[in-house]
Amino acid sequence: MNVENLSIFDEDYNRLGERTREEVHASGYWHETFHCWLTHYDEDSGEEYIYFQLRSDRKKDYPGLLDITAAGHILSHELIEDGVREVHEELGIKIDFDDLSFAGVIKEELIGSGIIDRELANVFLYTNPVTFESFDLQLDELSGILRTSLRNFEKLFTHEKEEVCSEGFIINAGSEKEYIKRNISIEDFVAHPNAYFHEIIKRVKIVLQGK
Repeated sequence: MNVENLSIFDEDYNRLGERTREEVHASGYWHETFHCWLTHYDEDSGEEYIYFQLRSDRKKDYPGLLDITAAGHILSHELIEDGVREVHEELGIKIDFDDLSFAGVIKEELIGSGIIDRELANVFLYTNPVTFESFDLQLDELSGILRTSLRNFEKLFTHEKEEVCSEGFIINAGSEKEYIKRNISIEDFVAHPNAYFHEIIKRVKIVLQGK
């Protein structure tokens, strides 16, 4: 079994050394991650959309919950741009790092499932439209993709609405895409701090409105 080493940092993003992934999560060291959100403006509907992955029920951490479209750790020998592999591996979508818009670094702490996850999340946005047919999911990681309007997503996390409508697909028992519509609530998401979601919404607006 290969041991994954991660660089560790202080809160100001100064590198301190490296530890194994298990040590990082057991001790709560700050470390680098790559977050990629798929989002775009749809001219036909006049809406901005944001996409979520549905984590597989087989996942050890946060099974069956909605999360960042694609995300992963940056290993100690890697550059941030190497994180684009997560889009390729998890979503089956071939895009270049240069196609992404950098939305900044967000610090977040996620404590649960027996780990202390302190991330220096390097956030990127892919703002070109993607059809549901384009996804070829890594099924041991994901079991579907959903999207909702950015407007509704914001209403969830400002508590204007308890539920909003979403659409997308799940992979059914026959390993085929089954297109669905589903109401979703905050409880359906991995429990990232609310401040993280608010920052994502703000930065998506800035990038999309600047296009």
